[in-house]
Amino acid sequence: MGRCVLAALARPEDARAALTLLLPLSRAWGAEPVLCQPVAVPQQEPLSTAATAAQRCRELLEAAVREAGVEPPVRTVVRAGHEPWREVAAACAEEGADLLVLLRTGGLDEPLFGYPVDTLLRSTPCDTVLAPILPAGALSRILVGVRGGPNAELALRVAQALAHAAGGEVTALHVFREDISERDRWREERPYLVVMQRAERSVRKRIAAGSAAQVIAREAPAYTAVVVGATADPGRPAVQPALQAVEPLVVVRSGQSVQAWLAEHATAPARWSRPEVEKWFAENTFHAREFQDLDRLVELKRRRGWTISLGLPALNEEDTVGAVIRVLRDRLMREVPLLDEIVLIDSDSTDRTRDIAHAEGIPVYRHREILPHLGSYRGKGEALWKSLYVLRGDVVVWVDTDIRNMHPKFVYGLVGPLLREDRILFVKGYYRRPVQIGDRLYETGGGRVTELVARPLLNLFFPQLSGLIQPLAGEYAGRREALEQIPFFTGYGVETGMLIDLLNRFGLEAIGQVDLEQRVHRNQSLQSLSLMAFQIVQVIARRLEDRLGTPLLDAAARTMKLVRYEEGRLSLEEREVVEAERPPMATVPEYRGRRQALAAGSRADG
Repeated sequence: MGRCVLAALARPEDARAALTLLLPLSRAWGAEPVLCQPVAVPQQEPLSTAATAAQRCRELLEAAVREAGVEPPVRTVVRAGHEPWREVAAACAEEGADLLVLLRTGGLDEPLFGYPVDTLLRSTPCDTVLAPILPAGALSRILVGVRGGPNAELALRVAQALAHAAGGEVTALHVFREDISERDRWREERPYLVVMQRAERSVRKRIAAGSAAQVIAREAPAYTAVVVGATADPGRPAVQPALQAVEPLVVVRSGQSVQAWLAEHATAPARWSRPEVEKWFAENTFHAREFQDLDRLVELKRRRGWTISLGLPALNEEDTVGAVIRVLRDRLMREVPLLDEIVLIDSDSTDRTRDIAHAEGIPVYRHREILPHLGSYRGKGEALWKSLYVLRGDVVVWVDTDIRNMHPKFVYGLVGPLLREDRILFVKGYYRRPVQIGDRLYETGGGRVTELVARPLLNLFFPQLSGLIQPLAGEYAGRREALEQIPFFTGYGVETGMLIDLLNRFGLEAIGQVDLEQRVHRNQSLQSLSLMAFQIVQVIARRLEDRLGTPLLDAAARTMKLVRYEEGRLSLEEREVVEAERPPMATVPEYRGRRQALAAGSRADG
């Protein structure tokens, strides 16, 4: 007995419509397609009376298969019985069905095979797809609800398979509850992250807050079809009332229990293997010189229809900020139109940093004045998170402003892989980092926190990221569609958190790294590096807590005691160093409104 995808029909006349679903799903499952037609026989009559009806059903099914012209042809099964649903279940068992497709001809409130839809969805013998007869074009724009768990995983897989068949696109919509804390939300969303690891790169991703059913129903008119998982709670309807009027609505139910799925996935890290990381290192490690043909990059940008923004986070960088702006503006905006804007995001500098940037003619924002009603934290990550609100580009580049050897490659090297490689959503820079000790500049020795803290911990707990040469590098770029979907830690742990969350949400293939050759900058004191390392350890511990679903650190572990050496005196200074976490920018209502307004303005200009 082989494996199959079995489509059960209430009427043989619907066989052609069933093939629209059966064929792409059987290809995606790698299983034989089977059309099954149960013939209902009244209880008081012998089954033999169904012979003529069975012959007619076989003729209609075979005619539909011939008309479809698929090779090898779809196998047909006709079964007679007093209870059609029992015959469907028996056929699934006998044929070895991995997936059952039920084609409904009426509404969700109408019986199918003699039973309410709710009853069928809760008693199916395997993974199940309940779908109406789909109108022409129904698979061109599919919205799939992805909350997390086995039903969400199946819904995403079904949506992707159907979209492939029609050359359509899939949007994954995740809706989180508004009545839980930010920290609890990220714990709750671990199942969503697991599901999205299996999403294809082409899947569009959206996040919203509220009631899942209500948000999906509100968004549905913008799509040609909607795929959702059945409700897992046995005390609630399998299909939420808010979704009853959505058409066409495809409902799926996994044969795996939520408990079994959680046991399999909740504590498992992202799957990885050493060859996978080595292959990634070979294919996703670039050099800036590959992208030095700026005219070619501008042409790629034009073809994609993208805009590119450069954000410059700054705190007391008066010695270098002017040169950084001039080098990048003159070459990448005035000479070659690769950048569309350069913006300084200042963290309350007390020197002339802002004045210099103003004099160079670029917009300047204090990060605490962006979205002020959301409050403000100290730290680089806070500046980066808030910069997503003011920057307009489809691609966002961030470059530190303390670089003394600024060169245009620090930007074009980062955007090059994004423009050229469809699979890549985020690019990190790496380089040799000389360290200055007194008056001497040594070619090696920089990146001490990277080598002593970040890379060892990532190798231990997130080994898929073990190929990142400099995970803490301050130069990186990403597509907005990815950056707006991940949270941001507010301090020096932001780079580590971004990499882990991008890995969890989009997979290793979405990340690239580029050799920028050499970076000369102001080296920090050992005490500053110690505080930085402490924040990075906190971030990794937080993500381990999310993975394991249990606290690892108590409140006392959020403070660090620094050793003070003074003449004739030794003491401890306690510093509270807490990495706060900002939610994905896509969940902020003001941000969504601003993006919609910018999109409307762009359409009007076009």
